[in-house]
Amino acid sequence: MSDAADLGTPGAGPAGAGTAGSATTAIGAQLRAARLAARKSMAEVAEEAGLTKGFLSKLERDLANVSVASLMRLCGALEISVGSLFDPPKGEVVRAGDRKPINFGGTAGMREYLLTPTGERRMQAILSYIEPRGGSGQEAYRLPADVEFVFILAGTLEIVVEGDLVTLAAGDAFTFPAGSAHSFRAAGSPAQVLWVVSPALPDGTRY
Repeated sequence: MSDAADLGTPGAGPAGAGTAGSATTAIGAQLRAARLAARKSMAEVAEEAGLTKGFLSKLERDLANVSVASLMRLCGALEISVGSLFDPPKGEVVRAGDRKPINFGGTAGMREYLLTPTGERRMQAILSYIEPRGGSGQEAYRLPADVEFVFILAGTLEIVVEGDLVTLAAGDAFTFPAGSAHSFRAAGSPAQVLWVVSPALPDGTRY
């Protein structure tokens, strides 16, 4: 791997002549966001793009320019278009009627909907409607994510984390390691629950 042709002062040289962008076109934050959304380490992306980890670190901090060829390899490793790096930041609305139904398993009497856009990989928000005594099932499970947050919108939820019971009522919130063995169920009355997991769960995850 060699980055010798890519190092330079930010903004030096016209785009297409060995560099991409200028002093007014910083793409470091977009590159980092795309890498995190892809759930890839800096070392993984650098290796796939044929660059060094140190050089990629400089790019993400807008401390170096990148050649057109290297930028195209980076975008290929991140599975994004080059143009997306220069798009102005924008949000994406998920309307109430457009929520995507999802099924992670669990007992009957539970409906779940994805609140975040399907392509969002940095985090994932899920809305659950759980009938009394419904939930994930008695067997504990672990999620392939870093952190899990739960907020009770209505009803009461019982969560068992590594053998410890936590009872949450409407308005209560709870944050815990997603990789911990845990299970949950609605206690006594229907529950409406907001879950947030970071990073987003891989496709095919089941309770």
